[in-house]
Amino acid sequence: MSSSAPPRNRFERRRAETRQALIRAARRILAETGDTGVSIQAIAERADVGFGSFYNHFASKTELFDAAVVDALEEFGQAFDARLTGIDDPAELVAAGFRLSARMADSHPELMQVLRRRGLGYLHSENGLATRAVRDLELGLASGRFTALDPVVALSALGGTLLSLVELRFTRPDLDGDEAASNLAEMVLRMLGLTVEDAHEVARRPLPKLG
Repeated sequence: MSSSAPPRNRFERRRAETRQALIRAARRILAETGDTGVSIQAIAERADVGFGSFYNHFASKTELFDAAVVDALEEFGQAFDARLTGIDDPAELVAAGFRLSARMADSHPELMQVLRRRGLGYLHSENGLATRAVRDLELGLASGRFTALDPVVALSALGGTLLSLVELRFTRPDLDGDEAASNLAEMVLRMLGLTVEDAHEVARRPLPKLG
């Protein structure tokens, strides 16, 4: 789960725990079925909190499910931050993002199912990988690693391709996920301006291990 400043007293801790329990329940529902029409009572039962507690934290189910997606996206972004620290090449960061995402379909299935079902609508949000991806794209442009392009348009292309990869991992588990991710990463890097040889090499550099 994403982190924030710790509550300062027992009341705030309990309140934060209840809110996070509701978010966890919403995340599980999104991952399992994507059914946002489930009743508030069912959500509260899933979270093991009282029905009345819901409205102490969220004005509506829409607000809760939005918070659940944002929570998942931020966890996703933090996972990348933790594993890709020390990589300076923006092309390698892009490729590693694709390849780690493919592996996380196995290691973090709930998280990746939320991304699969709801990620497109948050492609240009200020949470998760969006701001990080724009940062890496702008770094690549400034350094000359990538060819001149609009970072927002490039983000659409990268994000759409990444979500397609996640969908592929769940619908075709028989395929070699690592190979598919490397091939897609290579295609994206060529789109960003790398040569065929450079894109092939970067897309297959050793990856940090998943926790």
